[in-house]
Order: sequence, then C-alpha cells, then structure tokens
Amino acid sequence: MATVKQLPHPRVADVPLTEVLFALSDPARLEIVRELANGPLSMAECGATNPDLPKSTKSHLMKVLREAGIVRNEPDGRQRIVSLRREELDESFPGLLEAVLGVTEGSD
Repeated sequence: MATVKQLPHPRVADVPLTEVLFALSDPARLEIVRELANGPLSMAECGATNPDLPKSTKSHLMKVLREAGIVRNEPDGRQRIVSLRREELDESFPGLLEAVLGVTEGSD
C-alpha cells in the first residue's frame, strides 16, 4: 500500500514578507486561507466553494500557500489535512492575518 508522502514546510521566520503577501494576493488562494481560518480541513474540502477548479490548479494554489509558510499540508491516512499556520504567522508578521482576513470583497 502506498503511503502519502510528507511535504516540506519552511520555517515561517525564514519566509520573506513579500512571498507571504504574494501568496495572499490571489483571490483563490485568499479564499482558501479564509476557509482555513475556521479550522483545519481535508484537502478535498478546501476550495470546495469552487467545484469547477481543476485539481491541478488547486494543487498549485496549495503549493504556493505551503511554500510561503501560510498553510501546513500533512498526510492523514489516504488524505491530507490542511491547516492555517496562524500562530507562526502572527509571531513573524503581527497583525497581518487579522488585517487580510478582515478585508471582504467590495470593502474599502
């Protein structure tokens, strides 16, 4: 039986702020982060608000978020659980998540 492989996760302290901001600048990635703000989700549940999103696109969105230190993507049996690295992000970039998650579409 094949095992789900571990993915590398950078230390958030080693990720430049510009990389984090770039990852959060895409509306689809930002929506995933907003979903994860309520707690961890399985990979299948993340981005479920857009069922037309191709699997390859979703994988790329997750990769960008993981490499920017925003999410943790861990194996859990045959699936993956994705969680927001809120504590680490708040420590390295105080107030960033609160500011980004507080902004909604159409607000000034």
